Amino acid sequence: MQQALLTRFLRYVKIDTQSDSRSTQTPSSAGQWQLAKLLQQELTELGFSDIYLSDSCCLYAKVPATVADVPTIGFIAHLDTSPDYSGSQVKPQIIENYQGQILPLADGEQLSPEQFPQMLRYIGQTLITSDGSTLLGADDKAGIAEIVTALHYLIQHPDIPHGEISLCFTPDEEIGLGVSHFDLARFAAEWAYTVDGGAVGELQCENFNAATAVITAKGNACHPGAAFGVLVNAMTMACRFHAKMPLHDTPEHSLGYDGFFHLISMEGSTEQAQLVYLIRDFDGEQFNQRKTWLHDVVAKYNDELTAGSLTVEISDSYLNMKNAIEPVPHVIDIATQAMEMAGIHADLQPIRGGTDGAQLSHRGLPCPNLFAGGHNFHGKHEFVCLESMLKATEVIINIAKLATQRYR
Repeated sequence: MQQALLTRFLRYVKIDTQSDSRSTQTPSSAGQWQLAKLLQQELTELGFSDIYLSDSCCLYAKVPATVADVPTIGFIAHLDTSPDYSGSQVKPQIIENYQGQILPLADGEQLSPEQFPQMLRYIGQTLITSDGSTLLGADDKAGIAEIVTALHYLIQHPDIPHGEISLCFTPDEEIGLGVSHFDLARFAAEWAYTVDGGAVGELQCENFNAATAVITAKGNACHPGAAFGVLVNAMTMACRFHAKMPLHDTPEHSLGYDGFFHLISMEGSTEQAQLVYLIRDFDGEQFNQRKTWLHDVVAKYNDELTAGSLTVEISDSYLNMKNAIEPVPHVIDIATQAMEMAGIHADLQPIRGGTDGAQLSHRGLPCPNLFAGGHNFHGKHEFVCLESMLKATEVIINIAKLATQRYR
């Protein structure tokens, strides 16, 4: 099983599926179609049933039940990789029997346990990295490989009792559009799990409430030689506005249940400039307060201006899945027990981010998040432990068994 898992993962990461937030297409990049069609063919060859690739690049399939009258459950992972760092021409490096050394990467970069002490958790195990010129793509191709490997194992072993199992691989999760076209009726599961988490043992049933704020500064351009009393520099306005934002209420100064404002883009010209912020908070009331506060700061800034103006538009991205999962505690209990069966301590931690499962949970499909085994997502220092991937595969199989036992 381990070799099949590794072979799949290495095949998947070599396809560039980086999503593009500027695209108006679904999916936002051609590589996602390429991976989806490869998976469609692979699932067909492996004996999955009801395989369907939608016009929006959602790939569905099922594993038929071996026992009747038990609920259908599901597993979900995403096809795309982050737009934050290149996913083109990924060159995986495999480090067997890792002994705690610094791993050299491209252009003089390195993967060092001094900077990333979590590497030391994997002494004696196999690490997979990129060469440092790209991200690796374990987020979430590790999850895809684990789901395919686990469910193929169940197909190969029809003596294992389980209900019907649905899978779906979604596009554009990294830009918040992963489940925009997700067909709940076709998926037809009572509950599901995204396999999109980090270190071995992670089990996540709460995440940020998330919104995006776009601040637009409107100025007035003219020839700089005739600018006195006429020119209003929108970029200067935008910079001065950002200076009013709280200095330490940012991702690099927050952890655990801390929320933040995160400036992710700033661009423009003298005539018009734009700032884009992510707003994140676990607490629903504080999340709404952050949005209100930002509106108030923009209004106050406009009152201080003698020329030019600022506007703000805030759009919600996803909500904390906690409230949707708390009424169905068996979904978490089964995952916890599945990890215990695999010799893993379940580590319930909040997601300092979001998954497709957050949106699906609020659409009526409870969907917590399981570990996939990776670290340092969205950048050149990303790595995954092969043994952790194998454990994730085992947990998926155990969940299928336990979901059946619970209802027999």
